[in-house]
Amino acid sequence: MNDSEISKPAHFIRTIIIEDRASGRFERRVHTRFPPEPNGYLHIGHAKSICLNFGLAREFGGRCNLRFDDTNPTKEAVEYVESIKEDVRWLGFDWDDRLYYASDYFERIYQCAVRLIEQGQAYVCDLSADQIREYRGTLTEPGRESPYRERSVADNLDLFQRMRAGEFPDGSRVLRAKIDMASPNLNLRDPVMYRILHAAHHRTGTAWRIYPMYDFTHGLCDSFEGITHSICTLEFEDHRPLYDWFLDQLELYHPLQIEFARLNLTYTVMSKRKLLRLVEKGLARSWDDPRMPTISGLRRRGYTPESIRNFCDRIGVAKSNATVDIALLEYSIREDLNRKAPRVMGVLNPLRVVIEDYPDDRVEWLEAVNNPEDPAAGTRQVPFSRVLYIEQDDFMEQPPKKFYRLAPGREVRLRYAYYITCREVVKDPATGAVIEVRCTHDPQTRGGSSADGRKVKATLHWVSAVHAVPAEIRLYGHLFSAADAGDATSDEQFEAALNPESLQVIPQALLEPGLAAAQPGQTFQFERLGYFCVDPDASDGHLVFNRTVTLRDAWAKIQKTGNAS
Repeated sequence: MNDSEISKPAHFIRTIIIEDRASGRFERRVHTRFPPEPNGYLHIGHAKSICLNFGLAREFGGRCNLRFDDTNPTKEAVEYVESIKEDVRWLGFDWDDRLYYASDYFERIYQCAVRLIEQGQAYVCDLSADQIREYRGTLTEPGRESPYRERSVADNLDLFQRMRAGEFPDGSRVLRAKIDMASPNLNLRDPVMYRILHAAHHRTGTAWRIYPMYDFTHGLCDSFEGITHSICTLEFEDHRPLYDWFLDQLELYHPLQIEFARLNLTYTVMSKRKLLRLVEKGLARSWDDPRMPTISGLRRRGYTPESIRNFCDRIGVAKSNATVDIALLEYSIREDLNRKAPRVMGVLNPLRVVIEDYPDDRVEWLEAVNNPEDPAAGTRQVPFSRVLYIEQDDFMEQPPKKFYRLAPGREVRLRYAYYITCREVVKDPATGAVIEVRCTHDPQTRGGSSADGRKVKATLHWVSAVHAVPAEIRLYGHLFSAADAGDATSDEQFEAALNPESLQVIPQALLEPGLAAAQPGQTFQFERLGYFCVDPDASDGHLVFNRTVTLRDAWAKIQKTGNAS
């Protein structure tokens, strides 16, 4: 054990690896793998597993494979394979030359099944799926043995070969392990190893008519690849005896399976099946809809790989399931962007302001700080003119107590510019709504400070009307209204919990002119409004921004009050 292994924050998996290295187990090697199914896009829960598997390998000078569990061709697609590879790389990890697929081993897995048949430890069963469930028993009652359990080795070998040849229809036969129908662990009650599936595979085409089940495939692939620590989520804990049984009976190299708690997050769901349903029913725009918890959705919304890695570090690795408040994820991106995002000014709901004592033809270019958290970011020039726009919410004709922004007769500061005082209000004759505010300015307050030391209680952001750049703004909220939406047991329940206000579109906000050249993926802090990212839908002459996160820090409030409700 070296000093670096001792000094880093401990969690139980890391402790196991340190102990294994100290004892010389696996010849001190650390070789992990990330084994996604290519049946959907990865979500933030997968990011936790990616960071854990690749991170441990990196920390201990080991290796991590990317291996696709592509054993169910009816739900898999090349699109998903490519999206997963993109997500892993975007998060900052690389599998080098260790890209594998379960389908790489189909012939080898098949021969392992033949060997178990020859050893009398597997048999072909003609029971239907419903009958197998009926025979399986319950947690309190033992299962019943299949009437086909005692078929001869010769008959089983013949039937299994004919299954492979495609002689039988889907669902007519399966290959099962012969273990113990009375085992208290239901996973050991003669589990299915192979099923008949006449479906083309995205890599092997129509070469196979039978496909292995996950529980049989997973441990074999780990063994074939020399994995040392097979890190799985907690639902596979009861499957570990089966993982061990297959490897023991086949006398194969034996990795160590370790289970950890999966990530559950408030106001969203961590089920690929449910996320797919949202996409297929048009309840989400796509897998990369910025409201989705997918890695691609978070990326489109403006999340950074650093923020997600930091979030995964913060939530840690535990042995029992728990739900993490989404405010912690938002805190992580807010913290990261606060350090690196350039500051700009934009007005989402414009209110026209006329500076009556400012010349019509005059334009001043004022110096604005790009990022106060990063002195190296420098400054930029923003134009100031007679006609400006401020936020509608920053003016009230009859302000209540503790409203310190602009009101009749009140003086406020314009960011980087001047103190202004409201002198007149112009209203729409038909509706009575305020459509313009007429003000005067103090020329001695250029840059936003007063030579005589007087103070104002509010600083407003603004844009020059003649220079402003229009943009479509998409304000995203939580995907679900209910914090516990992930606990919904039915499709109807989780769909009913969808937040009808999760997207608000502002068709024409006004931004400072420097943003005209902003490119998709760039992120900015709109002062006083939040962090925003240029969406891929943006094109020349049509800016589109997604709100990544507000400036309000809910997690800091939770930490201060201790109230996570």
